[in-house]
Amino acid sequence: MQVLDTTIANVSLPTIAGSLGVSSDTGTWIITAFAVANGVTVPLTGWLMQRFGVVRTFTFSALAFTFASFLCGIAWSLSSLVLFRVLQGAVSGPMIPGSQALLLMIFPAEKRGTALGIWSAMTLAAPIFGPVLGGYISDNYHWSWIFLINLPLGIATGTITWLLLSKRDTPTRKLPIDKVGLMLLTFWVFSMQTMLDLGKDRDWFHSTLIVVLGLCAAIGFVAWVIWELTDRHPAVDLTIFKSRNFLLGTVALCFGYALLFANNLLLPLWLQEYMGYTATWAGLVAAPAGTVAVLTTPLISKFKIDSRIMATISFLCFGASFLMRSWYPPDASFFALAAPLALQGVAMTTFFVPLLAIMLDGLPPERVPSATGISNFARITAGSFAASLVTTLWDRREALHQTRLAEAGSPYNPVFRGAVEQLGHAGMSEHQAMGAIGRTITEQGYLLASVDIFWASGWISLLLIGFVWFARKPTGPRHAVAAD
Repeated sequence: MQVLDTTIANVSLPTIAGSLGVSSDTGTWIITAFAVANGVTVPLTGWLMQRFGVVRTFTFSALAFTFASFLCGIAWSLSSLVLFRVLQGAVSGPMIPGSQALLLMIFPAEKRGTALGIWSAMTLAAPIFGPVLGGYISDNYHWSWIFLINLPLGIATGTITWLLLSKRDTPTRKLPIDKVGLMLLTFWVFSMQTMLDLGKDRDWFHSTLIVVLGLCAAIGFVAWVIWELTDRHPAVDLTIFKSRNFLLGTVALCFGYALLFANNLLLPLWLQEYMGYTATWAGLVAAPAGTVAVLTTPLISKFKIDSRIMATISFLCFGASFLMRSWYPPDASFFALAAPLALQGVAMTTFFVPLLAIMLDGLPPERVPSATGISNFARITAGSFAASLVTTLWDRREALHQTRLAEAGSPYNPVFRGAVEQLGHAGMSEHQAMGAIGRTITEQGYLLASVDIFWASGWISLLLIGFVWFARKPTGPRHAVAAD
């Protein structure tokens, strides 16, 4: 349900933005607000579960998420929707780590691998239903239903979990909470994200506000690191980065997820705004990724090979998928657009679990909850930063390409004059013909900008393989339990 809410909002973003009277670029706050709030609360999952119990924490998170979804569904403006998305992201922090903790609590050690495989398949099902469902709702119903559909699912999840597992809840104990660390964390993440979201519209560091936000983010980050390294009960145990495997695995996970998140946001925006696709068809283009991921997960989970090899396969498939997209022609067919997404599905299957195995290898069991919280926080924050950066880069590259293409638009250029005359024979006036050529130049500019981003994403994916092979080979039983 949580992953669905991210992918469903991606493809519905132009519709929501249009309905609320804002641009699609401004509307990205709908996505990044959720991601930042979620990223800030994820590191607190370990503390919450020890303080209130795994079952109680997960149940409250699921029901609170459902209530926040209702508020999102009745939002009346962009400001109210962003506010409710912040609430939705904040209360959903324990949902994914909590579901993993419940599996660990319910199943014996020998069955946890199978349980994790099923859990991964269910999580990967969201990219199938998210884009298609979001597109269908946007085209046929009011956009609020992309949030309101959570209500029956969330109520059922919270109720069933509490009724069946409340008597098996874990012991609780009173723990101090690092309030200063949490406030510093919120301060620098919010400052950084706001800087990224507003930077493009305010000409980045030519704006006093952006400079102030950048300084706040930098100073807040340094102060947060110093505080967490010296506090007796830190909200985030940064000393865990002394583990080489955890450091390298987290870097690979964050960059890989950032590339995936950014490209999943960019593709439906491009298809709907400049390729003439409806939200439904844009969702169908993205659907092969989730379909292939779900179909291949049961097969991949049976292979017992080095996690570094599995992660390498993932980055190779990611790289190939992005590079295939860099060859998109202006008149690409539906199947040409969707084909690289099928390869991305294979990459998603071999992405999360092998990197978790690498990250958590060698860590003592008592540090695993903290490690998973930190890695999830880093991953989610990287995704939200990538969402802001990719829209800026997209527009800047388009402006560059449009300028170069427009250089051929001189009245003295015989090719340009020939195009105007040809459109004139089709019944257009000279002004109409020039307008049509201008629109074509804009569309071509955004195509070339998209291709640039796909190309860069492909090569970055291939470079991330190096981080995987600098890590030690994960040991068998110990990291298998930790990964669960």
